[in-house]
This record gives sequence, C-alpha cells and structure tokens, in this order.
Amino acid sequence: MTASELSAAVAAVYDVWMRTVDLIGPVLAEHRLTPATFQALWAIDPAAPPPSMKVLAERLYCNASNLTFVTNQLVDRGLAERAVDPADRRSRVLVLTAKGRQVRDEVIREALAKTPLAALDDRELSRLVSLLTRVPRDG
Repeated sequence: MTASELSAAVAAVYDVWMRTVDLIGPVLAEHRLTPATFQALWAIDPAAPPPSMKVLAERLYCNASNLTFVTNQLVDRGLAERAVDPADRRSRVLVLTAKGRQVRDEVIREALAKTPLAALDDRELSRLVSLLTRVPRDG
C-alpha cells in the first residue's frame, strides 16, 4: 500500500463521518447536541453497564477535561446522570436518563437513515464492516 492509498482511505472514512454529522445537523440542533455530545451518547450503550468516566474517555479518545466538558453538557440537558460506580465506589459512571435513551435512539436512527453508507447494499456493507473490524486497535 502506498502513502497516497492510505491517505485516501483515512480521508474517505473521515468524509463519510463528517457528511453524516452534517446531514443529521437538524436533529442534533433540536436536542442541543454537538457532534461531541452525539458521539458520547452513541458510546453509552443502554443495554450494557454504564461506563466509567475512564472507559468513556477511552471510547471517545479524549482526555479527562474534554470528557468533563462533554458530560456536563449531557447532564445539563437531562440526558445523563453521574452515579457512583457500584464496582468501584471511588469511580463515577455516566448513566443515561429515560430522556437520554430516547434522544440517543432518535439521533442514531437519524444517523443510520441519512449516512452516505446507507447507499451501499448488504454485501458491500458486510465487506466494509469486515475490513474495518480488522484494523488493529493499538497503533
């Protein structure tokens, strides 16, 4: 693979994400969400145990001060609450409220409906997922 091929692949992934966020701008604005708060909502799976702040920072690839800013926005909008981690009482977890789960569902549904990736057929999407999940997580 050449540097230009790798650059093109990274640019294409970035472009699809940015176009998706742009296309869902109205629903984000309706809920007073930014791309960062939307990403945080997406990273909190309501079917899984609430993530610790450390885990959420790792999922979002951000530092503690950025995460504090983003989580404050979610809390201020009534979409999430900070709670004591039952597994480690020294830690905090971020728990979606009922409103947070509803807003999360709505914006994810909108993102999936409007993303340019929706133009791909099932075979193409399967191949894309297969390729992207092969990318190593560490470096």
